[in-house]
Amino acid sequence: MYKDVKDYITACHVCAQQKGDHRSPAGLLNPLPTPSRPWSHIALDFICGLPDSHGFSTILTIVDRFLKACHIIPLKALPSSSVTAKLLVKHVFKLHRIPEEILSDRGPLFISRVWKDFAEALGAKVSLTSGYHPQTNEQCEHMNQELGAMLRCVCSSHPSSWSSQLAWVEYAHKCHVSTATGQSPFEASLGYQPSLFLQQSSAPSSIPQFPRGARRVWMSTRAVLDRTAERNKQLVDHRRRPAPDYTPGQEVWLSSKDIPLRATSRKFTPRFIGLFKILEVPTPSTVRLELSCSLKVHPVFHVSLVKPVGSSPLCPPPARYYKGGLVYTFRRILVSRPRGTQYLVDWEERSWVPRSFIEDPSLIRDYETVSAGTPVGVR
Repeated sequence: MYKDVKDYITACHVCAQQKGDHRSPAGLLNPLPTPSRPWSHIALDFICGLPDSHGFSTILTIVDRFLKACHIIPLKALPSSSVTAKLLVKHVFKLHRIPEEILSDRGPLFISRVWKDFAEALGAKVSLTSGYHPQTNEQCEHMNQELGAMLRCVCSSHPSSWSSQLAWVEYAHKCHVSTATGQSPFEASLGYQPSLFLQQSSAPSSIPQFPRGARRVWMSTRAVLDRTAERNKQLVDHRRRPAPDYTPGQEVWLSSKDIPLRATSRKFTPRFIGLFKILEVPTPSTVRLELSCSLKVHPVFHVSLVKPVGSSPLCPPPARYYKGGLVYTFRRILVSRPRGTQYLVDWEERSWVPRSFIEDPSLIRDYETVSAGTPVGVR
């Protein structure tokens, strides 16, 4: 009896759509590849909506995924793709190198043709996070949290002065020992740890030793990063469950948490929408869905945002879905009218529907064949 009830609930479409999923998130952690040298792999993100400070209200954060160093750049507003490209040339390329990979979210700036052409001209790979899964760019997200905490400490009494504090905040961050590498960004790149304030130090004597020890330091840093990534994976996977083995053609439910749905109240909208067919499984952590045109979102989602459709012989036949919407069956097409090409269809109640609503083209062909000899105005 218990098994029958469980199977019925698993296959019930009403339960699947309306009830929340309280299980641990699906999908084990799939860490990004560890870089082998400084500034070869960078990540970008913006902080917007800050109080005006000498004309600035936005911050561009650029993080080196190897050293955990960053550049914090104040901006007057959210820049365009071409302006962001110039900022990278000024603050990263001329000081460090041209990166091999640029990681960012899926904002309009980073999916534009200008940005893709810019990266292609450099020979750099553009990596974008999957839809509604900012954890992919976690290093920038974490850096933004640290930056917010530091600015609150120094600017809470004078919020409009934050832009003048960014240079010291960036310097303090580069002197701070990273838990991922076990050393500060300064020490990993320069070979010595500078002090926050001027004082007698033996650091200058270690500078000539840097060229000989750079490769050793970088190899050691990469080994530490690999161990840190493995440790983080074990910690995160302890709170997650393996994702189902999805295959192209399989139908799934999609979480409506971040989907912009038209509804009177979000409180009563379904927790999951669908059904949606899987078109591709790009990585073990993501799936590409066949979405309807009404959903203006990127079709690639993390596996934690989808769940498979259950089935059970005890459950009544479910409603038929196509691209997330219900499919209705009607008997035949009766007549047509030239209002954007509408057809009067015969089902429980006759109604006019646009041509785009009829998914089976054979119905239209049959109707046009039968009505070919009918006088115009009667069809």
